[in-house]
Amino acid sequence: MKTDAIFYELIRELPQIFFELIGKPDTNPNAYEFSALEIKQKSFRLDGLFSTIAGFDNEPLYFVELQTYKDEEFYERLFGEIFLYFRQYKPANYEWYAIVIYDRRINETPPHPRYQFLIEHHVRRIYLNELNSETDDSIGIGITKLFVETPRKTPAIAKKLINQARQELTDENLRLKVLAFIQTVVVYKFPDMTLEEIETMLNLGEDIEKTAFYQSILKKTKLQVVPALLKKGLSIQEIAESLEIDVEEVRKIAEEQ
Repeated sequence: MKTDAIFYELIRELPQIFFELIGKPDTNPNAYEFSALEIKQKSFRLDGLFSTIAGFDNEPLYFVELQTYKDEEFYERLFGEIFLYFRQYKPANYEWYAIVIYDRRINETPPHPRYQFLIEHHVRRIYLNELNSETDDSIGIGITKLFVETPRKTPAIAKKLINQARQELTDENLRLKVLAFIQTVVVYKFPDMTLEEIETMLNLGEDIEKTAFYQSILKKTKLQVVPALLKKGLSIQEIAESLEIDVEEVRKIAEEQ
């Protein structure tokens, strides 16, 4: 199941996790804004871009791509999108990097040698399942690694991250966002489980469920798992009852399949 949408939502809401992931935890996230810009070319769109706000043009641009499947033309498309962006938006920044985040190394198609200079100077590749043990104590890195954990290990790791967030994060808004994302990743990875079962498994409590942010991100996640449940043969009514969403919303998605 694709996790792209929730991953980009994660770094949009908690950009400090992205900068920690690329080894620059001291970067000021307030100097950036995250977007997914349309490029005026058929089938071209930047999945994620950290562009700087006014006054921070000396900081680099970061193009972000999450890749969870093999794509023979990935680097051609990536560089094409980046240079079209430069032509159309003409950013003032002179420094830029493409951060390619693979779930596993096996999903990378090696770039053609013609791109060697760009790869060496402007591209950084990260493999989530290979993040070294030195970062294991980080909540942010722990959440990103949760995306690639096996179903068997996911519940225990999620509980560990929840306890860590409750102990270490004193900012209530930040803590609730982190808890919301942990639970949302688990919901995404276990579409066959009811919300009650997941809530019991994680023991999150009611504090997080009352926040508007949690309700928003959870609804997006529910809608994203509907196609997978339809493929498994569940009826529209069964899916609506299991995910606790409106039948008409499920029917609309079913009609688009």
